[in-house]
Amino acid sequence: MTTPRVTPKRRPVDVRIKDWKEVYLEQDLDELKKQAGRCMDCGIPFCHNGCPLGNLIPEWNDLMWRGEGSEAIDRLHATNNFPEFTGRLCPAPCETACVVGINADAVTIKQVELRTIEEAFNNGLVKPLPADRLTGKTVAVIGSGPAGLAVAQQLTRAGHTVAVYERAARPGGLMRYGIPEFKMEKAIVDRRIAQMEAEGTRFRTGVNVGVDITGSELRSRYDAIVLAVGATNWRDINVSGRENKGIYQAMEYLPWGNKLGLGEVEQAPIDAKGKHVVILGGGDTGADCLGTAIRQGAASVTQLEIMPRPTDERPAGQPWPTYPMIYRVSSAHEEAGERLYSVSTEEFLGDGNGNLRALKIVETQFVNGKFEKVEGTEKEIPADLVFLAMGFLGPEKNALIEQLEVDLDERTNIKRDSQFATSEEGIFVCGDAGRGQSLIVWAIAEGRSAAKAVDEYLMGETQLPAPIAPTTRSLMV
Repeated sequence: MTTPRVTPKRRPVDVRIKDWKEVYLEQDLDELKKQAGRCMDCGIPFCHNGCPLGNLIPEWNDLMWRGEGSEAIDRLHATNNFPEFTGRLCPAPCETACVVGINADAVTIKQVELRTIEEAFNNGLVKPLPADRLTGKTVAVIGSGPAGLAVAQQLTRAGHTVAVYERAARPGGLMRYGIPEFKMEKAIVDRRIAQMEAEGTRFRTGVNVGVDITGSELRSRYDAIVLAVGATNWRDINVSGRENKGIYQAMEYLPWGNKLGLGEVEQAPIDAKGKHVVILGGGDTGADCLGTAIRQGAASVTQLEIMPRPTDERPAGQPWPTYPMIYRVSSAHEEAGERLYSVSTEEFLGDGNGNLRALKIVETQFVNGKFEKVEGTEKEIPADLVFLAMGFLGPEKNALIEQLEVDLDERTNIKRDSQFATSEEGIFVCGDAGRGQSLIVWAIAEGRSAAKAVDEYLMGETQLPAPIAPTTRSLMV
């Protein structure tokens, strides 16, 4: 009540856009402890309602305030396998549900979480936790994003032999190839992967499951299969001129930015240097494209969103403790670029040689449940590159899904029951593949819960915790 909210400072814009390092400066530990002390240890901590992991937030806030980092990381790890990921990438629905936030600025929960785990790594408190004995049961986890890593770590610690299959060259899923280096350096992922390998989890990278190994081969080798393949079936746009060169999906562009930032390539095949860039989609993925294009030296960057600009204050229809859709400014938005709201793309305009030169856009308004264009508001904006960041429509319909013969639901996600089980015996699904595109905290929560279901399926009983039951939709997405 007496200490104001203070968040970590970001590195100066003119400095950070010249490299790919994380944008935040480390907050002084004494200042961090003061921020943790703003937590009131509420009688009813609504931050628990905001977090699907059920994080024991008041407990580790209090422990960090007291300087008891060893106990704090134990409480944090009790519910969250990867707080270093969520502390960087989660939009913090816990903070919008914070009781302090009713009439003041919420506690900096996300930053206390991040500092707790980083102090633990720095002080050697994060160690491998191998199982005391093996069960003799084998599990294949398909996909190494946050859901796949969570289910794999939980099942490995339960004593099962777990192999994680990943078609990319290195594990991490979108955390490695989708999240830019300036939001989370990939050494953070490698650090946790090393712990999992020391615990006994095996990683099979560069394996395209369904092609390099078939679904029937998986069934014959493993006692259970967990599908954590994500929702990577990207949404496209069907307007005139889509065939022009220079129009790419965000996930065709972002992996190359990461490889460039890591020094894995000297020149990315999709390079924004000196070009006019337009991004369709106003969410986090669009902001990731924005920050990447800025670091590549784009001449201009414009981000388009069909929805109206959100309000600065919590809307009346989204009261505390729900997650409000308010106007947010990411680190990338501070750096450069223009954000346009209530606009729609009418046409991609070419130069006559098959190359993109501009976009024809029009203002829109929401009338009777649909977007209608405002006549007379058409205009052109220059564009050499366009990145589509409009979300995803469920898992890819690839050979693996066909070979395993699992059912899909009406939203094209992999259908599952209350135990995360698909329509096929011994095959489970968790994360975005079953839920639909969602938050990283939901992915980890589903991975932990699915691990409990798999363990019980294999052993007839389980002692693994389960924070949630499966649903197909989140109110916080």
